[in-house]
Amino acid sequence: MKKIILNLLKRYSVFFVIEFIFLVLNTYVVTLPLKFLGKIIDLINDAQQNKTEITNLVLLLLGASLLILVVRIIWKMVESYISRNMVKNLREISYKKLLKIDNTTLNSIKNGEIMTYFVKDIKEIDKFITYISSLIIRLVFNFIVIGIIINQSSSLKLMSISMAPILISVILIMMLSQILEKNYQMSRKQFTELSNFVQENTDSIRTTKAYVGEEVQYEQFYKQNTNLKNINFKISKLDSLLNNIIAIGIGFSIGLFILFGSKDVLNNQISVGDFVAVNGYLVLMASPICWVPWVMKHCKKVKVSYNRLNTYFNLPEEKITISNNNEEKLKGEIEIKNLTFCYPNCIEPVLEDINISIKPGKSLGIIGTVGSGKTTLMNLITKLYQVPNNHIFIDGKDINEIKINTIRNNICYITQDNFLFSATLKENINLFRDIYDEEDIINSTQKSMIYNEIENMNDGIETIVGEKGIDLSGGQKQRVAISRAFLKDSNILIFDDTFSALDNRTEQSLLGNLKEFTQEKTCIIVSNRISDIRHCDEIVVLEHGKIVERGVHNSLIKNKKYYYNFYKNQAEKSNLDFLV
Repeated sequence: MKKIILNLLKRYSVFFVIEFIFLVLNTYVVTLPLKFLGKIIDLINDAQQNKTEITNLVLLLLGASLLILVVRIIWKMVESYISRNMVKNLREISYKKLLKIDNTTLNSIKNGEIMTYFVKDIKEIDKFITYISSLIIRLVFNFIVIGIIINQSSSLKLMSISMAPILISVILIMMLSQILEKNYQMSRKQFTELSNFVQENTDSIRTTKAYVGEEVQYEQFYKQNTNLKNINFKISKLDSLLNNIIAIGIGFSIGLFILFGSKDVLNNQISVGDFVAVNGYLVLMASPICWVPWVMKHCKKVKVSYNRLNTYFNLPEEKITISNNNEEKLKGEIEIKNLTFCYPNCIEPVLEDINISIKPGKSLGIIGTVGSGKTTLMNLITKLYQVPNNHIFIDGKDINEIKINTIRNNICYITQDNFLFSATLKENINLFRDIYDEEDIINSTQKSMIYNEIENMNDGIETIVGEKGIDLSGGQKQRVAISRAFLKDSNILIFDDTFSALDNRTEQSLLGNLKEFTQEKTCIIVSNRISDIRHCDEIVVLEHGKIVERGVHNSLIKNKKYYYNFYKNQAEKSNLDFLV
C-alpha cells in the first residue's frame, strides 16, 4: 500500500507542489487585510493629514481581498483535480487487485467487506492525501506566520500569555484522540457487518418473502443498525467534547489578550491599530485550531483504512502473466493422474486418487451426489485453485507450466450459477467483447435454443436483463449462458450443471446441437441428471471425492451399482422412458 501511495504522489508531484505554493501563499495573504486595517486605525486620529496614506491603504486592503479570492480559487481547483484523480486511480488499482486475488482467498472475503474497501477506505485515504494534509500544512503555517506577526506587533510576554490556552487545548485533544481510534475501528467493523447483512438479504429477498421471514430479518437488521448507531453516538460525544475544548481554549486566549493587551495600549507599549490587528489574528487562528479535532479524528480513521487496505493489497494473487499474444491454442487433450486435493486449512481431501483421460473430440460425463467434488475438479482444470504439480496435464504439458491466461482463453467454462450482468443480452453473450459480429451471436443463440424467445422481446438482443438476469426465467438464463460456449472459439468446453432448469424437449435439442458442435472439441458435462450425460463417450461417478464407477451409459446400467441407482431414482420420479 505504501508503494502505491508513493507512486501516486510521484505521478501528481507537480500539482502537489503548485497546491503547496498557493496554500502557503493563502496563509500569508489572509493576514494582509488585518495589517492594513490596523494601520488605518492608527492613522484615523489625524484623518485629514493622513488622507492620501489612508486612501492607499484602503486600496491595498481591497487589492488584498481580491488576491485572496484568486489564490483560493487556484488552490481549490488544483486540490479538486488531485482528489478526483486520486480516487479514480486508487479504485482502478484496487479493482485490478480484486481480479488477481487467488480464488481460495477471494471466497473467504465477504461482499460487504469488499464494498467497504472501494467506498469508505479509499475515500479516507484520498481525504487524507488531498484535504487533511493541506489542513495540517495550513495549521502549521498559520501558527508560524501569525505567530511571527503577533510577535512583531506586540511583546513576547503578551504573545505567550495569549497562545498558552490554545496550546493546552491542543495537548488535551491529542490525549483524548487516542480513545477515538478504538471507537472508529469498532464503527468500521460494525458498518462492514451491516453491509454484508444488507447485501445478503438483498440477494435473498424473494426467498425471505416466500417463507414469510420479513419480521425475523427486520429484527436482525434493527439489532445491527442499532449497534452501529450506538457506536457512532459514542464517537459523536467525543467529537463534541473535543470541539468544546478547542472553543474554550480560543475563548480564553482572546480574553487574556484583551485583558493584558488593553493594559499595553494604555501604557503605550502597543498602538490601538496593532491591538485590533493582533486581536484579529487570534480570531483568524481560531479557524485552523478548530480543525484540530477533525484532523485528529480523521487521522485515526485513515490509520484504520490504511491498515485494512494494506491487508487487502497483501492478499495472495494468482500467477497470471498478461501477454499480448493470444494466438497460442490448446488442442484439448486432458489427462489427470493420481490427483488428490485438499482445500487450505482442511485435513480431509475433497478429491482422492482421480485418474481421467480425455482426447480431443471426446466427451466426458461426470455425475455424483452434492459435495462429491465435481465442481472442485472443474475449478482445478481451469486453475481457479492452485493445482498440485504433475497431476493435471493439458496437451501433455503440466498445467502449472502453462500460463493461466492461456488456459482460460482456451477453456469455455459455463458455471452452475449462470451469472448474468445487469446489461443487454448481447453484452451478456459476448461478455462485452466486440470481436464477434451479429451473425455469430445469432448463430450461438439459435444453437442454445434461446433465439426465438429473444426475437419476441421488445428490444430483441438489446434487451436489458436486469440485475443478475432477474427479468429472465431460470431456463432462459441457462440458455443465455450456454450461448457463450457456442460463441467462444475454445477447444475445451465445460458445462457444470448448466441444463438443470431446461424442459426435456429443449434439453435434448440443445444437447444434440452441442454434440454436433463439439465433434472435434473436448467436452465435459457435469450433472446430477442422467439425461444430460447418457450420450457421453465416457461417464465417471464421483462419491466422496473418489471415482467409484466409470464406463458408458448402457454398461453402467447393466452393472446396477451407483450409476444405476441414479438412473432408477430419476426414472421413477419422472415416470418417463426417455432415459433408456
